[in-house]
Amino acid sequence: MDLLLKRYMPRIEFDSYEDFRDNYTMNVPPDFNFGYDVVDAWAQAEPEKRALVWCDESGDEKVFTFTDIRRLSNQAANFFQAQGVGKGSVVMLILRRRWEYWVCATALHKLGAVLIPGSLQLTKKDIAYRGNAAKIHGIVCVDDPFVTAQVEAAQEEMGTLRFKALVPGSRPGWLDFDQEMAKYPPDFQRPTGDKATKKDDIMLVYFTSGTTGMPKMVQHNFAHPLGHVTTARYWQCVEENKLHMSVSDSGWAKFGWGKIYGQWLCGATVFCYDMLGKFQPAKLLEHLEKYRVTTFCAPPTMFRFMLQEDVSRYDLSSIRHCATAGEPLNPEVVKQWKELTGLQIYEGFGQSEGPVLLANFKWVKPIPGSTGKPNPLFDMQLVDAQGRLSEDGEEGTIAIMDVKNHPPVGLFTGYYQNPQMTGEKLGGPYYDTGDVAWRDSNGYFWFVGRNDDVIKCSGYRIGPFEVESALVEHPAVVECAITGAPDPIRGQVVKATVVLAKGYTGTPELTKELQSYVKKATAPYKYPRVIEYVDELPKTLGGKIKRAEIRKADEA
Repeated sequence: MDLLLKRYMPRIEFDSYEDFRDNYTMNVPPDFNFGYDVVDAWAQAEPEKRALVWCDESGDEKVFTFTDIRRLSNQAANFFQAQGVGKGSVVMLILRRRWEYWVCATALHKLGAVLIPGSLQLTKKDIAYRGNAAKIHGIVCVDDPFVTAQVEAAQEEMGTLRFKALVPGSRPGWLDFDQEMAKYPPDFQRPTGDKATKKDDIMLVYFTSGTTGMPKMVQHNFAHPLGHVTTARYWQCVEENKLHMSVSDSGWAKFGWGKIYGQWLCGATVFCYDMLGKFQPAKLLEHLEKYRVTTFCAPPTMFRFMLQEDVSRYDLSSIRHCATAGEPLNPEVVKQWKELTGLQIYEGFGQSEGPVLLANFKWVKPIPGSTGKPNPLFDMQLVDAQGRLSEDGEEGTIAIMDVKNHPPVGLFTGYYQNPQMTGEKLGGPYYDTGDVAWRDSNGYFWFVGRNDDVIKCSGYRIGPFEVESALVEHPAVVECAITGAPDPIRGQVVKATVVLAKGYTGTPELTKELQSYVKKATAPYKYPRVIEYVDELPKTLGGKIKRAEIRKADEA
């Protein structure tokens, strides 16, 4: 048990959160490489150990051992090398939840290439921007008509693109990845000398799905996977040789949080259900039941939609631990899920820039509405507008201290190809996450919102999360976004953009009912003076609500 973790951690078990906070350390070898030191290491130590259980909506199912992933990733590494990919080359993967993602990612890590995950929703403009900003050498993408059309349309604008491969199948101008990979030998020698990777080399770049402006290129080094041990073992509570499911497309950072790095370091088996089209909560519940998943992580929105189904119809008794991140979790969702399943949801908070930053770790008793306590890898404080440390009960921006002199394991190392922005963000006394919270006297953090999302109305500062939490307690509301709408007298007023549950209609009577409901649930001045009903909320490629887009439309 914990075979790999013992190589990097002096202690694995802790008696309390305080013990965890004070004594958790991670030792990173100077040449750590996830492909060799995790995937190949497991294959050597336990050849039949399951790495991945994969299925799709057509009923296709595959089970991969670490030996399988080693063999396939070696073949893929040989294929990529034949296409001119080497240390520092940049390759984009747009693979949805296809099993080939794990193979390609492992292969690229072995080569020392820079991996860029991409979402199926990327348009020609998005792909061309990414291709030129990062100087992409190759693209491997799923055989989806929309995706291939966007890549082909963007190709002429990408001067550095040398190859593109398709999964699965063939198409004029594309290489058939599975077919081509099979031509290469199953052995690949770990590079040495200048071609070998070091822990500070760039391994991964996420294009952050910001609510405003063009995406930034967040870069992570080869030590980054070790930072996710806290994510997987102590927050998601994955178990060795048991199935863990995180619901995420491979195009964004949540995939790295929940479907590969920390999970494989801990020896867990990743379960992947390759969903197509619009999210169908009943099908997800069916797969949780059928495959007897042990640990489960999904964004709050998915928990909300699953609660629209008859959850009691499904046998979820195999699940021992539930976690969530991506958006703040409303207390009403926690309450309903526990009533129906007996399972507590453990919330976490983080960004593309790192592993889980705040969480209800395994020793922390969750308090509905709180994001939990800091990851011990980080010296995390709250800082006010003047740069002073905030006291308990005072709002402040969440800051990670002294990152310039003591860069924490797992935290991003800067912005790819942009030393100026890197210096501005990481060259000062702390890294400002841009998220506002307050801390209570017991050390719990309470999320308020992004700096830009805090509403200033008649002299009051109103965080969107508290109002959203009150509103979603009403049975008519599936999800909502709270923003500040322009007002000539108050400067801003609270506005709610609401997605209704089945059977409800957005009438004036319902609007008054919802406003009264919020007045009783929280301070009356926080109630939404404006309520707009929509079929769906605008969201980033990463699934986060685009409050800035709602504000912009209101200002116009």
